[in-house]
Amino acid sequence: MITSSALPGGIVLRPLRDGDAPALLDAYLRNREHLRPWDPERPDSFWTLDGQRTKLDSVLHQQADGTLLSCAIQRDELVVGCVTLNTIVRGPLCSANLGYWVDVAEVGRGLASAAVDAICRIADQDLGLHRIQASTNPANVASQRVLAKNGFEQFGTARNYLHINGRWQDSHFYQRILNDRPPSPR
Repeated sequence: MITSSALPGGIVLRPLRDGDAPALLDAYLRNREHLRPWDPERPDSFWTLDGQRTKLDSVLHQQADGTLLSCAIQRDELVVGCVTLNTIVRGPLCSANLGYWVDVAEVGRGLASAAVDAICRIADQDLGLHRIQASTNPANVASQRVLAKNGFEQFGTARNYLHINGRWQDSHFYQRILNDRPPSPR
């Protein structure tokens, strides 16, 4: 079972849990404009408590299946970001995709870098993964710096990869090899 990790400044990285929907809704509403350039268009239901409960139920189900790990970045009772390992695959691939975002009020304080570092340790030590992949919009230089600071290397660019902010956009791909251990049976 994954527990919480301490980040600088009294901030905690912890797996999402039942009951987080109100805090997640508050965080997304506070950061709606901040995240708009990097996020897909969201249905109206996403911006409601019921929508967040539905999304959280799906996340918790996927976490129980071992195909996803989604963590809140939390200062006191306030969610100030999220880090997610999705599409967790075992066997010979032993890999996951990384996604993250940080509250507009926390940008530039090293929180994203600390959270990515923590999730990489969890992926390696607790989940036994071999590789993590991430993608960023070419214009998202701050995210590219976070990845580089955490040992990710760019390995390609996909044209018109994601429908973000109302249009198809390119993505740069990054990867980090966590270890050279053979896959462990899970």
